Amino acid sequence: MSQRRARPAPKQAMKSVWRRAVTPSQPPAPQPPEPASPPAKPDPSEVVSVVQAALYRDGVRVSTPATLADTYHELRDQPSGMAWIGLARPTEAELLSLAAEFDLHPLSVEDAMEAHQRPKLERYGDTLFVVLRAARYLDAPEEVDFGELHVFVGPDFVITVRHGAAPDLSAVRRRMEETPELLKLGPEAVLYAILDAVVDGYEPVVAGVQIDIDEIETEVFRGDPAVSRRIYELSREMVEFQRATRPLVGMLHGLMAGFSKYGTDEELQRYLRDVADHVTHTSERVDSFRQALTEILTVNATLVTQQQNAEMRALAEAGFEQNEEIKKISSWAAILFAPTLVGTVYGMNFRHMPELHWVLGYPFAIALMGVVCASLYVIFKRRDWL
Repeated sequence: MSQRRARPAPKQAMKSVWRRAVTPSQPPAPQPPEPASPPAKPDPSEVVSVVQAALYRDGVRVSTPATLADTYHELRDQPSGMAWIGLARPTEAELLSLAAEFDLHPLSVEDAMEAHQRPKLERYGDTLFVVLRAARYLDAPEEVDFGELHVFVGPDFVITVRHGAAPDLSAVRRRMEETPELLKLGPEAVLYAILDAVVDGYEPVVAGVQIDIDEIETEVFRGDPAVSRRIYELSREMVEFQRATRPLVGMLHGLMAGFSKYGTDEELQRYLRDVADHVTHTSERVDSFRQALTEILTVNATLVTQQQNAEMRALAEAGFEQNEEIKKISSWAAILFAPTLVGTVYGMNFRHMPELHWVLGYPFAIALMGVVCASLYVIFKRRDWL
């Protein structure tokens, strides 16, 4: 990547090849001829997704073109310069224009058109294609927001295609312009700065997630019923975070393995090793977060089960006590029913009831009531109903 290639003028045939590589091969519908009109101003839509384009020479900005066409023209006029083009959700036409001008591989251009790519590092000739997953922590909803960044790095150009709000590449550009001794090292230095910005952006996320995990642990032992959902959502975010950081470790080691082959500057080698150390540390922290959330979820499930068992035990004990009370009430009701039955029978006052004129009739009725009540009391007592 240290050898600067000659910059041929773009050819119409090359553009047609790129269009056939990325778009369906269907002939355009014939359009009716339009009446001649005076030259119009440049279409503002041409620069909608161009965040910023700049040309640098020896680490100093020498030009800020307004359009991609101006960038191509000025870069051809300055063979010792470097172009740094920043795009945000570019159109297909813009990417095809960049591909034709800088000889980008069709597969990398196709990947750059679509987000949701895995982090990776691929080399196509003298051009590197890097996919990064940036992250930022949102304090208000307590969530992790992920962005995607595609970077093309060539001998004399750097093209960034951003899908999402993170990272803030304007800060990276300002930092590099404030250190021209680093910027003059070329496109590899810009790639280092972008990698460093993405990895540094992980630190606030790690700190925010650590606070969330501490809060979740408190909520778990406090018995908050909504904590299970929070654990699940944070676990999903950690899976995404793991997918963003784990491949980055191998990517940086791949870059370091090519230091001697591609003649990377020694100072830049030290910077990239520092970035590799940071991303390794971050990846280990993310792995520990995911393991901790798994353990917390297990503990929470155990506590919920224990709470449910305690509630079921309390319900069973309450039901048992209620049954005991019902037994006592039923036993006394049966005992009191016996004298009521005897008194009701002898209170019918039929004329031919023999006991009505019996001298011992009243004592007999009282004795009968007492014997029946005493018998029922003994029976219920033996059965532990009383």
